Amino acid sequence: MTTTTDNATIARAVYDAFGRGDIPAVLEHFDPELVWVESTAPNAGTFHGPQGVVDGVFVPIGNAWEVFLVEPERVVAQGELVVAVGTYRGTSRATGKSMAARFAHVWQMRDGRLVHFEQIADTESFNAALR
Repeated sequence: MTTTTDNATIARAVYDAFGRGDIPAVLEHFDPELVWVESTAPNAGTFHGPQGVVDGVFVPIGNAWEVFLVEPERVVAQGELVVAVGTYRGTSRATGKSMAARFAHVWQMRDGRLVHFEQIADTESFNAALR
């Protein structure tokens, strides 16, 4: 059984791996049945499974942003629920404009794996940088 502390530690490890560009390490923590709800352009939608997240979220991020940082400031866990609050920072490839956008991520963990993820973010900051 994974404890609350372990779930927060896992979430931090996923953020750290993403920051290093180590996508295989990120995917190690994804459940095969993962549901990922994304609210920001250019990749808003609901994606299923690790490959769905790669194709629908991570690849579009790489294509749209020259620089894209995810900076969690707080990561708290209560049982299988993890919430992270922080700031995205990025520079659009198309426009050269920079953005900083606040986010909240809600993770649902099961046995140390991410089974559901929902992003709430300042979408206007994303959109302004992309146009």
